[in-house]
Amino acid sequence: MAFTRADMLAAVERSPQLVRAHDRAGWVGLYALDGQIEDPVGSRPHRGPNEIDRFYATFIAPREIAFHPRADLVIDDVVIRDVDLEVRMSPALAMTIPAVLRYDLAPTGTELKVTRLQAFWELPGMVGQFLRAGPAALPVGGALTVALLRNQGVVGTAGFLAGFRSAGRRGRREFAHFLTDARSGDEVAVRRRLARGARITHGETRPLAAAELLDRLADAEQNKLIVAGRHVVAGVETGSGPAVLVADVEKNPFAITRIRYFDDTGDGMPGSG
Repeated sequence: MAFTRADMLAAVERSPQLVRAHDRAGWVGLYALDGQIEDPVGSRPHRGPNEIDRFYATFIAPREIAFHPRADLVIDDVVIRDVDLEVRMSPALAMTIPAVLRYDLAPTGTELKVTRLQAFWELPGMVGQFLRAGPAALPVGGALTVALLRNQGVVGTAGFLAGFRSAGRRGRREFAHFLTDARSGDEVAVRRRLARGARITHGETRPLAAAELLDRLADAEQNKLIVAGRHVVAGVETGSGPAVLVADVEKNPFAITRIRYFDDTGDGMPGSG
């Protein structure tokens, strides 16, 4: 059977619904048996039902989380959600976290399961919001530390803290310059920031020439720029609608080694049998 765009969006929308309902078993059941979560991207992935269950216990169960989508983009078996996450850590502490969520989906019988979730958001920025809350953050921070150590152990806690490593301010600045050059049609300047052999695709697999990428980005308006792990992610509004760019970058010297361009093609998944 073939799954449509509507089927894929419905499968992805189950996640915030189950989070809101605090349905732990239902939420863990959204994932394939070999599914994995990278949240935030740059931290150690959680793989398989047991680790995903511990992820839920640590980061979702103790708090209220609301999803505020800006755009939903579907290409092949991938759904990209440009969202703002409203996370209530306690009655006295709430944070808004800009994020881009990538869901890779695959059919399991008559259902769609998530094989991978990549959550692009900035751990340092979240911690900054947390610290600015002052005394209200102290009991929440203590509870989170206890939950991390209890559910993830020392190794898992260190894996989560690896999310602090990223392309940093320079990566953000250089990619912002790249976008400015692309939006103005300066192909020479764009190519200077691309590594030799850099791959550009529409979605995950469809080759996209640099000149065609510039055409798509002409006069686009940037609304979001996120640095997570070795990626820089941008949300943009183009003449044909919203789009998201996910770039893999090297730091020293800065170079873009891979760009995935996602917009809403309306494509469903290929037939599953």
